[in-house]
Amino acid sequence: MLMRLKTLPYREKFTMRSQLLFYSITSALAGFLFGFDTVVISGAEKTIQQLWGLNDQLHGFAMSSALWGTVLGSAVGGWPSEKYGRKNTLLWIGLLYFASAVWSGLATDVYSFMIARFIGGLGVGISTVAAPMYISEIAPAKFRGRLAGMFQFNIVFGILMAFLSNALLANVGESAWRWMLGVEAIPALIYTIMTIFIPESPRWLLGHAGEVEKAKRIMLQIDPSRTQSDIDDEANRILASNEEESVVAPTFWTRRLSKPILLAFLIAFFNQLSGINAILYFAPRIFEWTGLAKESALLQSIGIGVTNLVFTFLGLYLIDRLGRKTLLIIGSFGYIASLGLCSWAFYTEFYAIVPACIFAFIAAHAVGQGAVIWVFISEIFPNQYRASGQALGSFTHWIFAALLTTFFPVMVGAMPPWTIFAFFGFMMTLQLLWVLTMVPETKGVPLEEIQKRLGIADR
Repeated sequence: MLMRLKTLPYREKFTMRSQLLFYSITSALAGFLFGFDTVVISGAEKTIQQLWGLNDQLHGFAMSSALWGTVLGSAVGGWPSEKYGRKNTLLWIGLLYFASAVWSGLATDVYSFMIARFIGGLGVGISTVAAPMYISEIAPAKFRGRLAGMFQFNIVFGILMAFLSNALLANVGESAWRWMLGVEAIPALIYTIMTIFIPESPRWLLGHAGEVEKAKRIMLQIDPSRTQSDIDDEANRILASNEEESVVAPTFWTRRLSKPILLAFLIAFFNQLSGINAILYFAPRIFEWTGLAKESALLQSIGIGVTNLVFTFLGLYLIDRLGRKTLLIIGSFGYIASLGLCSWAFYTEFYAIVPACIFAFIAAHAVGQGAVIWVFISEIFPNQYRASGQALGSFTHWIFAALLTTFFPVMVGAMPPWTIFAFFGFMMTLQLLWVLTMVPETKGVPLEEIQKRLGIADR
């Protein structure tokens, strides 16, 4: 048996890698639905405001209703991931997306619409906890950045498809906005079916379910090129690490975990204080400020999606080569330059460069924060508290996203656009200082070793 595993032909090794890739892609498809659901509203927001006669405050709440669901979903997402497993949680996420898409498309008033969007937001919030965590737990250390980064790739792919779908459906009639929102039910159903065929995370089976033999079988299923002895050694290391975690950090909110807690909070905080969600949600309106017609603004929004996708590819290529910290530094410089120029353009009314500045901003986000955030948060917490840590980072991300999206229409009405972009640029200057002084590198480091480097476990 051991000899057979050591001498696997190339075709069997390729099959193993295809299995691992399938499991990672399936989990990451939750990110596609995340991206699609988050941005698809941008094509319908003005129509909905006019249809139901919403004032700025109610319009802001209607647009951010999904985000408030995301806040709750991210806050509680660690609980089902811990109690019922990563796989079952991912399955239920698909059902939440499906129900939200159908209900949103059929909504007859703003309040039922807000409930429907809230349900979809629950799916988004839980997905940002469960999906990156699942991938990080099944991926080999040297490929973890790229595989976990596929969650972010699928987010931006979903964003691009949402912008494209909105543009294609914009002229189908008075109910175009219903089709824009309802079409999400199709990928939601596909994702839900695919999730049935992925295995449970071996680390969850070892740390929470106590199913050691089942965990070993899945570890061998994920990578059949390894010997049974290798599998036994890794399982024993994980079990020993779990026992050590319980001794040095018996609960989540302890001083021993203060460093990863602060890192998760700040990376999520700065992610949203870049203004990324406000720009994605209100991209057509921002382009209209520069004098573009509504149709042209929608097409420019597709350009955002394409830029996001291309530079996310670049980020995924570099994340296991240059490392997480380097990408955050590159992205921070890109943020500062693009937001600063955008602020200047609105101040001087030199609107011609605004689309290019927005595209540069999206590129900086995609190659930096966008590529890094979900990978980084999923790496820095020990096995026993990874779900809680992922939930903390996701909750921080989404509470600030919800607040920003809720009050962005009010901000626009109260201050000139150049001031808003200048504020975002200032926050990204603070992010750069934080990255340079506090952020560690986690590239290529096994999960159980990272906790030692952060001072969580005794060496």
